[in-house]
Amino acid sequence: MEIGTKVKKLRELRNFTQEFMAASLEMTPSGYGKIERNESEVSYQKLEKIAEVLGIKVEDIISFNESLVFNVMHNQTGITNGYVVNHNSISDNEKKLYEDMINQLKEEVLTLKKIIEKLQEK
Repeated sequence: MEIGTKVKKLRELRNFTQEFMAASLEMTPSGYGKIERNESEVSYQKLEKIAEVLGIKVEDIISFNESLVFNVMHNQTGITNGYVVNHNSISDNEKKLYEDMINQLKEEVLTLKKIIEKLQEK
């Protein structure tokens, strides 16, 4: 997914209009629209400003994956419209890497405990 598309999805999740974003970024609505349509390059400085308006980090924009987001609508009381990011969805490969790392760290802890025991015996 291109940066402009990610920005658009995140803006929509915040229920912000293109006009609001453009005004907040001191741009014309058509200029901002070009960003969302991936018709213009986005500098890192502009991305920082976009992230600030959206209340997130630049990294959140870059790593945004719409399949990990659920819309949350709580309209009975009119309290909230928002989103929840599901960080529990990791690939099998990523899961295996984490499990391997955990096992390696467990082995390291055991080794260090043995070293500590030997040092305490002296």
